[in-house]
Amino acid sequence: MQASRRRLRATPAVIAGRSRAVTLSRRLGVGLREARQIAGLTQHELAARSGVSQARISEIERGDGSRTGVLTLACLAAAVGEQLVVFLERAPGADQPRDIEHLRRQSAVVELARAGNWVALPELAIDPTAARSRSIDIALVRRATREAVVVEVWNWFDDVGAGLRGLDAKTRALAARLSSGPEDGGTWRVRGLFVVRGTRRNRRLIDDLRPLFAARFQGSARAWLAAVTDATQEMPAADGLLWSEAGGTLTTSRLRRVAGRLGPTRLATMAQRSGPTSGMIGG
Repeated sequence: MQASRRRLRATPAVIAGRSRAVTLSRRLGVGLREARQIAGLTQHELAARSGVSQARISEIERGDGSRTGVLTLACLAAAVGEQLVVFLERAPGADQPRDIEHLRRQSAVVELARAGNWVALPELAIDPTAARSRSIDIALVRRATREAVVVEVWNWFDDVGAGLRGLDAKTRALAARLSSGPEDGGTWRVRGLFVVRGTRRNRRLIDDLRPLFAARFQGSARAWLAAVTDATQEMPAADGLLWSEAGGTLTTSRLRRVAGRLGPTRLATMAQRSGPTSGMIGG
């Protein structure tokens, strides 16, 4: 008994396991809270349904669930009308792939892009000489007009900055690959498109960071939706962001409206009001 209570020695596996446990606990907490809210339950009502205390539910929803047993999590999931799915990433035996929601949205984009006369290349490797290449979720290519889109599907933002940098790097890599191809060479227009799962968590995050996303994704969402689904519509000149709703339906975002409100004139006025010190932006 005493041995079981000893703190695990910090081997590489233990360190990696603890880090993963923190990430999974955070995701489970957000997922449980959203599922509970969708079900119209308070924490106290969920406690009565599941047999788990309200205090423990609150801890789990805050991301402090790394030491919570599978049975407790399974009961909470059942109480909000969901099913807990747990398995090892590359081991057999799972009923559903770990990335089933991601795959569903990829499949929906591929299907919608057919009407836009795009050739879809899911999970396109862009580092052919590397042992484990980076890949583009979906590369959409129109050879007739030399247009291409790097589509990145997001179910969950773990690192927004890395995602934005990754989009830029993949766009450059695809442009270089197409321009140097024996059949497709020449100048290509390549842009990036974020397709984001329309969960409450993702909507709150983008709403909180709306000026950032508006500055980064300046392409009209309506124009992007038209370009993906209509062969007569050109791809916008700037990167874009679309929402992916239930069933994979793509809908527009409203980033450009905020970008207009926080344009150069507005920002200059804000800086003047803030004064020479507080108005500075530092790294």
